[in-house]
Amino acid sequence: MTALIAVEDLRKTFRVAHHHRGALGALRNLVERRGRVVPAVDGITFRIERGEMVGCIGPNGAGKSTTIKMLTGILVPSSGRVEVAGLVPHRRRKTLARRIGVVFGQRTQLWWDLPLIESLELLRFIYRVPADRHRANLDFCTELLELAPFLDTPVRQLSLGQRMRGDLTAALLHDPEILYLDEPTIGLDVVAKHRIREFLRRLNRERAVTVLLTTHDMADISQLCERLLIIDRGRLLYDGALETIRERYGQERMLVVDFVDAGGPVQVPHATVERVDGPRQWLRFRREETTAADLIAALATRYELRDLTIEEPEIEAIIRDLYSVGQAIPPAATESCSETA
Repeated sequence: MTALIAVEDLRKTFRVAHHHRGALGALRNLVERRGRVVPAVDGITFRIERGEMVGCIGPNGAGKSTTIKMLTGILVPSSGRVEVAGLVPHRRRKTLARRIGVVFGQRTQLWWDLPLIESLELLRFIYRVPADRHRANLDFCTELLELAPFLDTPVRQLSLGQRMRGDLTAALLHDPEILYLDEPTIGLDVVAKHRIREFLRRLNRERAVTVLLTTHDMADISQLCERLLIIDRGRLLYDGALETIRERYGQERMLVVDFVDAGGPVQVPHATVERVDGPRQWLRFRREETTAADLIAALATRYELRDLTIEEPEIEAIIRDLYSVGQAIPPAATESCSETA
């Protein structure tokens, strides 16, 4: 297991108690401790190499956060193997903490009543970061995340976007090799999301920090990650390139054409007119039947064209279809790190 993050047949189960109603039932709960075992993570295997930015998505309860907690050592796996930076997380949690950074979007590691700068100074002593290294990292984050206007503001008075930028800084002051992000843009406005995404791109490019990002926001994935993990019901459905998902399962594309003159639906092989609005028409076609270039050429020989655009299938819709099927994508279609390394 030589990858920076290596997971093999990882499983985590929880016991959920059966609740009996009434006073007698409550007594039975205490005495019998009955319950059923629920698999939260069910045999996941993947590897992440140094410097990768990997997105992990799945519906609520899919097992994403449970997986992250096992990778950080917060939870102990029920079975399977996991190594992070050569360490077994739950056995070497304190040692590993100096090599990883973690940001949970709905939690904070900052002190609520202290000014942001004081929280960041306290973390220097907790992680025993040399003063010059701490100052360099703080200056780096302050510049890129624009922290200066609110460094002296108590954390409880920060907006959600400001607090998230503070949490990102707090997670990076000790120079971690790996950054785990769990819903880092949840609840943020468009401007705040853009600033954080730009920061993460530069962090990965300039410092080679490995990033594992879990999110419900597909824009986070499409703008930051080339590789995607899809988890559902505790199982890994897909591990590979985001573009492969789009090409393999997003077969239908849309060509939007502005003609010189308005008219009825056009006739062209391998395409169906979905909508007509004056001189603009929407033509649906399938990748396996024709290409956009061939379709445009066929239209140009028959009609006068003013402008056109190609609309790719929405990745959110493709992912929803994969969830509904609930089956792992065959290995032949998967470009996993373990196969290409």
